[in-house]
Amino acid sequence: MTALTQAQTVKLRFAIFSPDTEQTYLTVFKPFAEAVNKENAGVEIELFPNGALGRNPAQQAQMVLDGVADIAWVVASYTPGRFQENEVFELPGLFRDLKESTVVMNRLINSGQVKGYEQFFPIGVFGTAPYSIHTREPIRTLADLKGKKIRAAGAIESETIKALGAVPIGMTTVEIPEAISRRTIDGTTSHPSPLFDFGIARVTNAHYFIRLGVVPLAILLNRAKFDGLPKSAQDVIRKHSGDWTAQRFNDGITAYNDLLMKRLADDPKRTVVIPPQSELDQAQPVFNTVIDAWVAKQPRNKELLDLVRKETAAYRAGQ
Repeated sequence: MTALTQAQTVKLRFAIFSPDTEQTYLTVFKPFAEAVNKENAGVEIELFPNGALGRNPAQQAQMVLDGVADIAWVVASYTPGRFQENEVFELPGLFRDLKESTVVMNRLINSGQVKGYEQFFPIGVFGTAPYSIHTREPIRTLADLKGKKIRAAGAIESETIKALGAVPIGMTTVEIPEAISRRTIDGTTSHPSPLFDFGIARVTNAHYFIRLGVVPLAILLNRAKFDGLPKSAQDVIRKHSGDWTAQRFNDGITAYNDLLMKRLADDPKRTVVIPPQSELDQAQPVFNTVIDAWVAKQPRNKELLDLVRKETAAYRAGQ
């Protein structure tokens, strides 16, 4: 890169509250920055992991709007009200796996059918694997959840945990291990990767893989900042956004989750329960009460649910 090119290069600060050893950093964030920077298109992505620009997961989207960061890793359910329509993705029992949720979210958010991202350019939009429940003491059936204090991510998941007879407690991922260790909570909802990336597996040894909702995740760039970039920089960011980041998330995190599931199953000190279909069928009417209550809140919610179901059916049909 010449001195003239260096002088013209726009540096974008990418805020990441999670550690640089976390799997999404290794499989998505770092490869994205390296791919963009390698193009020498007048833009350079600077990574700030480990909460270097701000540790609070709930503040990441606001940091992008305030100019503290240009790009951030955002957990939508931690910022209630800002991405209100994302709640539809968190409804229980809609998705089978991580890839399905990620593909459906990309199609609906990037096409503008799901609103809330107007102030951002979405570099990547992802869905987790369906959340499951991880506790200190074994949960072998739905009945064992009664009265347990379970950390939940967001309003919809809280309603789901409540409907299952447990007591939902709100907190961010980084707070979970200490809360379980101090017995403030009995366990948490999670998908597999945070169990090990955030230390949750150190304080839990029982894993109940009921399929709850998923949690929407996103890499968001300030829209005004993006619009002000040179066309060459916009083009290279577009090239490495959307399907590009989704594929790396799907491939990398799916493989990682599979590895972690095997690690859990092979550990004789752990109780791993994969509920039979009969128990999943028993949970569905409970899930339907949560879905029906959400749909009844406003007419737009039914429209959103219909969009998700239609797009999910299309994906399952190979479209």
